[in-house]
Amino acid sequence: MRIRTYQVGLLFLLILLWEWGSRTGRLDSFFFSQPTAILARIGAWFSGGEVYRHLYITGLETLLAFLFGTLFGVVFGLWLGLSPRAALVLDPFIKALNAIPRVTLAPLFTLWFGLGVLSKVALGVTLVFFVAFFNTYQGVREVNPLVLANARLLGASRWALLRHVYLPSAAGWIFSSLRTSVGFAVIGAVVGEYLGASAGLGYLIAQAEGVFDTTGVFAGIMVLMAFVLLLDSGVGALERQLLVWQVKGGAG
Repeated sequence: MRIRTYQVGLLFLLILLWEWGSRTGRLDSFFFSQPTAILARIGAWFSGGEVYRHLYITGLETLLAFLFGTLFGVVFGLWLGLSPRAALVLDPFIKALNAIPRVTLAPLFTLWFGLGVLSKVALGVTLVFFVAFFNTYQGVREVNPLVLANARLLGASRWALLRHVYLPSAAGWIFSSLRTSVGFAVIGAVVGEYLGASAGLGYLIAQAEGVFDTTGVFAGIMVLMAFVLLLDSGVGALERQLLVWQVKGGAG
């Protein structure tokens, strides 16, 4: 509770210093705007209902990118984790694809899929996929050899090994990366909107930037921050529920 009080106090102090600097001219309000003006703009967006459509579009893109990126990453990670020969063959290709800066793919996806939701989802999937893939792959590779040998000694089939040994081993890795995956999904959606879209929070920020509306840019950033924090808290609650079985403190 005391830590939360310190955090809120520090936030209010920074906002007061920002407002004071803008009003006294120590900060150029053209470049930094004012917290009161930003809050007024956000209030106008929500009271007028303008921002809800943009929130819906960005939320939809984030959700789809997260779901499909995680699904493809987990399936591919399981496959390569259980197929060492295939992993050796595909290793240079995976490293090459992972080395591509994702933002450079956004124009291609816009050309291929247009300015709609699909291009933003595709960009988000490329970001989420590798997070889920590497965590799943590492989780499968980290299976305790003794547990694996005992399961085989007891006559466990390949499917039984996958269900009762490999998946539980990878589950902790996958679930612990959910927050990172959601963050990357949001980045993919917003960056795609920023570079070319007709709706979304990224589009809203880009439109404000195009007319040198600093207040609009900061208002869009603040709404986006609140949106991401809300998603993060939801994923955190889900993670605590899913990992309730996990041993704490390194106990064996």
